[in-house]
Amino acid sequence: MRIEVDDRRCFAVGNCALIAPAVFDQRDEDGTVVLLDATPPQGEHEPVRAAALRCPASVITLHENTRAHDE
Repeated sequence: MRIEVDDRRCFAVGNCALIAPAVFDQRDEDGTVVLLDATPPQGEHEPVRAAALRCPASVITLHENTRAHDE
C-alpha cells in the first residue's frame, strides 16, 4: 500500500489521526493532516483504509498492491 494526502483540501477534523495514529498526525498550528508513513506495514493497512473512508474531505488516496517495479 502507498498513501497520498492532499493537505490543501484537509478540513482538519482529525479522524485519520485518531483511527491510524501510526500513519497520520495533525499539524499543531492548523490541524491539517500530516502523513507520517506513505508505505505503512501490513498491520496498519486496515486502520488506514478506515481512516480514508472516514475522511470528510476525501483527501486520502490509497494505492493498493503497488510494487516498486510494476511493468
